This record gives sequence, structure tokens and C-alpha cells, in this order.
Amino acid sequence: MSSDGGSSGGTAPPVRRFDHIGITVSDLEEATAFFVGLGFEIEGGPSPIEGAFIDTVTGIPDARSEILMLRPPDGGTCLELSSFAHPDHTPGNPHALANELGLRSIAFEVDDVPSLVEKLAADGYGLIGGIGEYEDYWRMAYVRGPDGITVALAQRIG
Repeated sequence: MSSDGGSSGGTAPPVRRFDHIGITVSDLEEATAFFVGLGFEIEGGPSPIEGAFIDTVTGIPDARSEILMLRPPDGGTCLELSSFAHPDHTPGNPHALANELGLRSIAFEVDDVPSLVEKLAADGYGLIGGIGEYEDYWRMAYVRGPDGITVALAQRIG
């Protein structure tokens, strides 16, 4: 594709598919339980990763991590959860809001936002703002997950 979004003579685009989203967490077990509670299934792991490959890819010498892959119920894009044993993780802003630069949220379509918000609150994961409705079409809420991960829950209502 050309920089203007058009085709460049029929060549294949450089990106073939959306493979996974990687999230670094401090507690792999807690984060896994959170996402499994949302309906994800463990696809692989946890697996220790260390050596030249991870050192090269991350640019972190002597890195040691444990990685777990989760697949959503529809079989779509996976989540890769990673927890570093070396070096220690560097905390992000656990109170980041939607206007902070970087990856803003990870969004999931759900059947019942209010019920899921209630369930997550009982597990200790609260709302960031409130439950809103957009033009009688979507009901949506942001929930603060493990390590401050912003999880957007969206329900079609119209």
C-alpha cells in the first residue's frame, strides 16, 4: 500500500493479520484469572522465556520472563501475558486516563455491561468513570483491571 492508503500495484500489504496483544503484568496468576473470568481460554503456557532471542527482541540483557497466551471465545486475536522475573518490571501509571499517551485500552464486546461490571467490582476491579450510552446504540464502561490495565466493555443495545 502507498502512504496515502491506496494500492501500490497489487503487492501484498506488509501486515498479514492481527496476531496478539502483549501485556506485561506483575502477577501472571492474577492477570490470567481476570481474563479467564472474562471468558478467555488458556491456549499455551505459562512458558519461561530467556536467552538470546528475548534479549535481542526486547533489548533487555539477561531478560527472563514467563509468558502465557489466552484466546478469546470467538477464536480471534490472542492476549499474551508476560511477567518478568529479571529485570523487575517497571510500573506504569496504574491510574492512567483515556488522554494519556500510549495504548489507551483493550476493548471487548460483551452481552451485559452492568452485570459484568457488578461481577468485576465484586472481584475488586472498579469502574473508572461510569456506564454510558452512545446514541441508543452502545452501552460502554471502562474498568480498571490488574496493574491498572484499562478494559473497555461494550454492549450493543440498538
